Amino acid sequence: MKDLADIKAEARARAFARRQAAWERGHPAPAALLMEVLAPHWGRPLSGYLPMRSEIDPLPAMAEAARHGPVGVPVTPKRGHPLSFRQWTPESVMVDGGFGTSIPESGNWIVPEVLIVPLVAFDRDGGRLGYGGGFYDRTLALLRAAGPVTAIGFAWAAQEDDGLPLEETDAHLDLIVTESEVIRP
Repeated sequence: MKDLADIKAEARARAFARRQAAWERGHPAPAALLMEVLAPHWGRPLSGYLPMRSEIDPLPAMAEAARHGPVGVPVTPKRGHPLSFRQWTPESVMVDGGFGTSIPESGNWIVPEVLIVPLVAFDRDGGRLGYGGGFYDRTLALLRAAGPVTAIGFAWAAQEDDGLPLEETDAHLDLIVTESEVIRP
């Protein structure tokens, strides 16, 4: 009998294949809806991410947000710890952040109130399957304990999966934005 870790690994493998296919098909402006969703939040501390491999690209929306207020990107800590966020602008000098990521060489640390959350798969109830490290689950739990936070999953529509193997500790999303729709769980 498979344990939950094996079931999640299989779900991730299927989702990565769907994400790769969506990325290869492309879209002329995948962040257009994300920018609309973020507009009411301009000026609030926001975090995004720098896309890797076939992740959908939030950078146009992040660049616009940075014109209105602080935008951070995650700095990946040791396993078992929450993320920290260093302020980013399109002009930031980037350095290796480990785990295949880049981070700003310098900048203030911010505490985001709005997070653009990368993911491997999602469902319409706000469920999110991440990469398996639990970084966003721990981070969202910590931030939500301190005050209101809006977690926005950003993904290709092809990453939707109605049968996600979720656990109690998997943090839910407040919204999911794809290249073609906004999903409000």
